[in-house]
Order: sequence, then structure tokens, then C-alpha cells
Amino acid sequence: MHQVSKSRFLALAITALFPSFLKRPIYRLCFGYRIGRRVRIGFSIIDALECAIEDDVQIGHLNLVVGVQKLVIGDHVRIGHLNIIRGGAEVNLERYSEIMRLNEINSIPDPVVVNPIDPRFLLGAGSIVTAGHKIDFTDRVTIGRRSILGGRNSSLWTHNRQRTRPIDIGSFAYIGSEIRIAPGGAIPSRCIVGIGSVITSALTGEGQLIAGVPARPVKDISEEDQFLIEQKTREDLPDDL
Repeated sequence: MHQVSKSRFLALAITALFPSFLKRPIYRLCFGYRIGRRVRIGFSIIDALECAIEDDVQIGHLNLVVGVQKLVIGDHVRIGHLNIIRGGAEVNLERYSEIMRLNEINSIPDPVVVNPIDPRFLLGAGSIVTAGHKIDFTDRVTIGRRSILGGRNSSLWTHNRQRTRPIDIGSFAYIGSEIRIAPGGAIPSRCIVGIGSVITSALTGEGQLIAGVPARPVKDISEEDQFLIEQKTREDLPDDL
């Protein structure tokens, strides 16, 4: 996590008050950000040492992005309202992904750990993080393509006392409300995770319904539940995603 000076933060806070058509040139000229075309940014503070925002991105009001080393936001990404993204070496939101509202995505600065860390948060193309989730990416958290962290109040954490382990969620996964994923947890692609499940290890086997405490594969996904992983996550999602 890079240290934010008071003067820089004040300048970013003042910039947040301007309309988008003024924000874009200010970010480019004063902070060296690369900002694409038709980018709309609400009353939000965006602080990163290196920042690239591609075309047609929408960022709502009262978001706080602070202390990020490298921020990459792909085209047509949507960030809703009242989200916090803090710290880490890299935050990469791939094209057509979405972070909706009231999420806290945080990397602990200078953690006391006995192993090497990789503090990166990677959200795959077309994937969605809905509302009220807490994600600790003191070590790497990867969410694959067109996956949904759905419902509310799930927690993903990579830091456990003096050791970290990454978390990996595959592509086309659907994760219900109030899920807990412990350090080293992994969810295979094309899986559905039931409400309240606790992932304590790296699970294997695609196309499974996962549930329980601790969670385990329960059965193959039925045809009637297949739509949860196959439907488009957004109406405007291109067919090539």
C-alpha cells in the first residue's frame, strides 16, 4: 500500500467534486492517470500510483479507492455506490465486470507474515460482486470469468495470523449469500455454492453443488439449476465473453 500524503488526498477529494467532463482531464494532467472515452465518475475519490481506466466505465458516488499501487479498470466496468477498495499491489477489474454497492475490498498494509505475499485482487471479465461483501486480498484473490458473488454479507479472507494463502474462484461460478472462504480456499469453475457455506480448503471438480460447514461437493448441478451459471451476468455482455 502506498502512503497517501495529506496534500494529495485533499487534491483528490477536491477533484471528486467536479463533474466527469472536468475530472477526466484533471486526472490525466495532474495525476498521470490514463482515462478512456465516455468515462463517467461520480463523487468518488480514486487514489492509485498507476491508474488506467478504459472506455465506457461508470463509477458511481461515494466510492473510496485509496492506497492502491496499480489500478486497472477494463472497458464497460461498472462500480456502484459506497464501495471501499484499499491497498494492495494491484486491483484489476476486467471488462464488463461490476462491483455494485457497500463492498469492502481491502489489503492489510505491511502484514507481519512468514511467507511471501501477492496482494492482488483480480475480478474476471463479466463477473459481479453484489452487495455488502468483505474481501481481504492481503494475498491474491482471483475470481474468474462470468462468476457471481451474489446475495449479501460474504467474507473472503487470505490473512490468518502470521501466514497468508491465496483464494481462487473459477469461472461461471454462482456463490450465494453469507459464504465464508478461508485462506487457501478454492471453488472450481461452473459450481454453485449454497447459502451459508464455509469453504476451508481447495475444492475440486467442476459442475458441482457445494454446501455445508465445512463445505463439500453435494451433487452434480441439475439441468434446472444450470441457468444460474450459464445466463449472462449483464444484458449488455458481449457474446464473446
